[in-house]
Amino acid sequence: MNRVKLSLITLAILFSGSTFVLGEDAIPKLKVSENGRFLVTEDGAPFFWLGDTAWELFHRLNKEETLVYLDNRQKLGFNVVQAVVVAELDGKTRPSAEGFLPFGPDPEAPIPFEIDGDYNDYWDRVDFVVREANKRGIYIAMLPTWGRYWHDETFFNPKNARQYGEWLGGRYRDSGVIWILGGDRHVENEDHRQTIEEFATGLRSGDGGAHLISFHPCGGRGSSEYWKDAEWLDFHMRQNGHNIDFNSYQKTIDDYNLQPPKPVIDGEPVYEDHPVSFNPKDLGHTTAFDVRKPLYWDVFNGAFGHTYGCHEIWQMYDPEDAEQYPINGPLKSWRVGLDNPGAAQMQFCKRLIESRPFLTRIPDMSLVVSDAVSTSVPGAGTRRFAATRDVDGTYAFVYFPIGRAATIDLGRLNAEFLRAYWYDPRTGAVEKIGEFKNDGTRTFEPPTLGEDLDMVLVLDSASKNYPLPGTIIQK
Repeated sequence: MNRVKLSLITLAILFSGSTFVLGEDAIPKLKVSENGRFLVTEDGAPFFWLGDTAWELFHRLNKEETLVYLDNRQKLGFNVVQAVVVAELDGKTRPSAEGFLPFGPDPEAPIPFEIDGDYNDYWDRVDFVVREANKRGIYIAMLPTWGRYWHDETFFNPKNARQYGEWLGGRYRDSGVIWILGGDRHVENEDHRQTIEEFATGLRSGDGGAHLISFHPCGGRGSSEYWKDAEWLDFHMRQNGHNIDFNSYQKTIDDYNLQPPKPVIDGEPVYEDHPVSFNPKDLGHTTAFDVRKPLYWDVFNGAFGHTYGCHEIWQMYDPEDAEQYPINGPLKSWRVGLDNPGAAQMQFCKRLIESRPFLTRIPDMSLVVSDAVSTSVPGAGTRRFAATRDVDGTYAFVYFPIGRAATIDLGRLNAEFLRAYWYDPRTGAVEKIGEFKNDGTRTFEPPTLGEDLDMVLVLDSASKNYPLPGTIIQK
């Protein structure tokens, strides 16, 4: 049939039916763990969020490109992809790679347009991405819209946000999605606040509470600033930003310490190949080392997972596309960016965390004994150590951001004898240090001394007989 413009009233009726439900490739639903610190699947299995940032995925890629992207991310161990339905880069007015627009001819009305049949409109395109991601065990962390459309413009507002949320919630009720509101904007007035809350109410109504909801804030900020006690917000998300020193990332533990507890994640740390602090002239562009450090800083300071980003991939930059305009100086095409070393290295943190009891892990910087010059150890700026352990003291991980010796307080561990290993965050390789009596403190020197040679020290209670670090257990 011809393209039909649906009124908001009609949408409110249609969303509740089965027309828009995509259940063929469903993956387990996610929920918050009983202790309020982590995510688990519906049957209670721990879930480490290893996300990738692909904001323009729905908008700029075609079918073939989408499969190239998803196959690569599956191979590298990613299980979440963050993408925006109404994309930042003119996603409301500039057609997708296949010529689709999300809404109808009325530029002021957020009313989805559809054409009967398979892959005939923008929403079929979104369906395809969600379905193919789910087939690969990847959840789509879906932003209904980028923040510009409720903040800079009033395309979405308190009067229409709920209906749009209901429609989306109903359509993806049975799919593997996670709802992320916000989109890099401040909540500055009551209209902004009401719009976000109406989105949340609509999504909850549309999907029957089937999916988790969070909020993606501006750089250096967190969802807790706006929604600390909101019932609809299932976990806190930070955007710690595009800086490379620990000062930007220490706020993760601040959100971890909030009461009542909610899981926390850094949904936008520094991207690989990104201008450092948006100042390439003076500071250059980031490297794999720069993106590894926030991974371990965040996770060891209480985050339940982590999101990686590549500067070329978030915008799906293609220098051969004359209609695209580059944002903040991408260095290469998104296809070449798929092979960036930092992306491949993210999985080794996930494997490490999954190789020990998962739901009892807590941050504990007191494991690291301060040197007389504390800016050396536990360090500061780009050379900050981080540490985490099991609440029962059966294991600990200490991140050494530099090849420099450090003394560890073994008294924090409940073990008569300890086994120690070095774990390489670049390769996942393990080097056994040995087994020894827990005598209170011990100084550990990484196998190679020098700059940019980060390592993870693994300490296990010998009586637990844990497998080699990085060997996944189910517990």
